[in-house]
Amino acid sequence: MPKDATGRDFYIATSEEIKAGKTTDVYFLRTLDILKKAGKDRASVVAEVTAGNLPNGWPWGVLCGVEEAVHLLHGKSVSVWSLPEGSLFPPRTARGIPVPVMIVEGPYGEWALYETPILGMVCQASGIATKAARIRKLAGAKQVLSFGVRRMHPGIAPLIERSVYLAGVDAITTPLGAELFGAPAMGTMPHALVIVMGGPREAFAAVHKYLEAKIPRIALVDTYYDEKTEALLAVEAIPDLTGVRLDTPASRRGNFPAIVREVRWELDLRGHKDVQIFVSGSVDEASIPALVEAGVDGFGIGTSMSNAPTIDFAMDIVEVDGKPAAKRGKFGGRKDLQRCPKDGTYEIGVRSCPACGSKMGPAFTQYLDRGRPATPLPSLEEIRKRTVEEIHRAPLGP
Repeated sequence: MPKDATGRDFYIATSEEIKAGKTTDVYFLRTLDILKKAGKDRASVVAEVTAGNLPNGWPWGVLCGVEEAVHLLHGKSVSVWSLPEGSLFPPRTARGIPVPVMIVEGPYGEWALYETPILGMVCQASGIATKAARIRKLAGAKQVLSFGVRRMHPGIAPLIERSVYLAGVDAITTPLGAELFGAPAMGTMPHALVIVMGGPREAFAAVHKYLEAKIPRIALVDTYYDEKTEALLAVEAIPDLTGVRLDTPASRRGNFPAIVREVRWELDLRGHKDVQIFVSGSVDEASIPALVEAGVDGFGIGTSMSNAPTIDFAMDIVEVDGKPAAKRGKFGGRKDLQRCPKDGTYEIGVRSCPACGSKMGPAFTQYLDRGRPATPLPSLEEIRKRTVEEIHRAPLGP
């Protein structure tokens, strides 16, 4: 097939283009040209990444995208400190100072072209991870599956699935995500199988006969008939049925928790108490509590996670050649951010936790020392473990 004038099949930047600075805002190119001609491009600059505020009044965010930022700056004469990826952070300390989540230090000409992609990496990934973490906390012990990649460009499917998985989601859906991250890829059937096979009976029989034995059988039970009717057809056709999934369309949904209760009742009445109920389709924070109370065993969450509000991080210069410097509305000077290991409180320049009195410790880990690795990047499982532990002790807030 002939390509268009750009010569591309898909409109995504390559790793080489990002590393070459081709995805930066053009004014950084022009600024760097001016600074070079003025002999100022080698000025030693310290910049901090802060949010100041979080979407929807969230009390905390989950930092994500650190690994990509470190990879981007590797080999440059730049040092990088950051909160460990997966850390929960508030937008501001108790004294109202924005919490820096990352510090970049080095000759400005070494990293000026990378401000734009670094912000893009941490803003979007942190937004997705934070939303997934909030849903994980709301769902409690119930399973949470990520169904969101179909709502976004496939070029960023790995970014989405990594971000939700490190936030504690139980499973993803793509083979690529499973290959890259070792996360389970789940999913048994779409509505298309029922339609092409000619109906739910035929589809359920085909699933029982042909689906690999190692794959849990979860039947989609809302294609043509009432959900409890199709659920009963599923248990008749699939003796080893693991669960049923309700993806009831909005025009038929009515009281969704009530539908879940009906399906649960009918299954239990016939001795199928071990058959789980999963729900999907426009499920978000507001609907999860009532569905948990109704007896749902798991959630397939799509758009609300993959299209999560972006965390509006900014990267601001706070020091030039060893002297504090900052634009209006920002706090100049490099911040000595400390964190309490007991309750997670952040504060700047203190050694005792203002909340519990425990000894504070440095919040940052140095990952690059003038372009060379200073601390090994953690594995995804280590990040996931940290995030889940921090989510457990954090209040959900609004």
